[in-house]
Amino acid sequence: MATIRDLAKRTGFSVATISRVLNNDTTMKVMDSTRIAILEAAAELKYSLPESRRRLKQESVYHIAIAEMMSKKDKMEDPYYLYLKNYAVGACVEKGCMVSYLSGKDGGYQTRENKSVDGILAIGIFSEEQIEQMSKISRSIVFVDSTPDEQKFSSVVLNFKQGVELALNYLIQKGHRKIGFLGPTYKLDQKKRRALEVRRQYFKEYMTQSGHYDDRWMIDTMLTLEETHLQVEKWVRSGEERPTAFLAYNEGTAITAVSIFREAGIQIPEELSIISFNDTPLAIFIEPPLTSINAHLEMMGKEAVRLIKEHIEKPDSLPCKVVLPLTLTERSSVLDCT
Repeated sequence: MATIRDLAKRTGFSVATISRVLNNDTTMKVMDSTRIAILEAAAELKYSLPESRRRLKQESVYHIAIAEMMSKKDKMEDPYYLYLKNYAVGACVEKGCMVSYLSGKDGGYQTRENKSVDGILAIGIFSEEQIEQMSKISRSIVFVDSTPDEQKFSSVVLNFKQGVELALNYLIQKGHRKIGFLGPTYKLDQKKRRALEVRRQYFKEYMTQSGHYDDRWMIDTMLTLEETHLQVEKWVRSGEERPTAFLAYNEGTAITAVSIFREAGIQIPEELSIISFNDTPLAIFIEPPLTSINAHLEMMGKEAVRLIKEHIEKPDSLPCKVVLPLTLTERSSVLDCT
């Protein structure tokens, strides 16, 4: 079994850096590419933490395959799934599991080198055809960030309605009433079909019920950062009356919007407050740091690994849906205007 020095030779990073990344040291700032390289090398070399090695004498070693919705290019544009995958891989390594990745085949998935796997962590949203192909690979599948069939599969998801309410309650407590939304009108549902974006829908319901909804401040950012840039820039050029705050459905959208607002001479948060979803490390790398709804991606990864181990050990157990609450991290992008 690989040692931490083997990881250092494979990646070129120091033993100290690798140790801190594998132990999820939140005080250490490393580039996404560094974290990815270390975690993927740990999975490929079947590295496990010393504590896990001691447990392996009593516990079985499981082979977990990771199925991903997004390509590497897409994950760099929206790193939410990048961080989520990294935390899931980290949780597998911590539990002494071997990790591999399912490779794409005809829109579906297959194991690399035709190796058998004990279970699959499916991260993101998948079509019915992809789910059927995964089911042929393993009976034990846990979906992370989607729930395609609650009667068949366990899943770990976020309570988006609670997250939207948390953000809007916070903004209203800060004196904001004119609040807009930055995000796509349509996205994908639990089986990869075109559907209304849920955070946008919850936002509209909340603001309508509170009597503060205004369609002029609902900016359809589409799905890519390029489209987001075009749509926000178009809205700024329209000269439309501005709200006092925006809720962005993810960090890529928030960061792009902040850049465009600044180019237009709009000061953040003095003239316009921004609050975002996800709260990945990106939230603190911009100025001002983003007030964010924290998705607790590390906990999502740990819960998913806990569930997959339970299903491997008890294949006939009932599926379980874990809905994690969200919390708010207060930073500098929201101004109190009470």
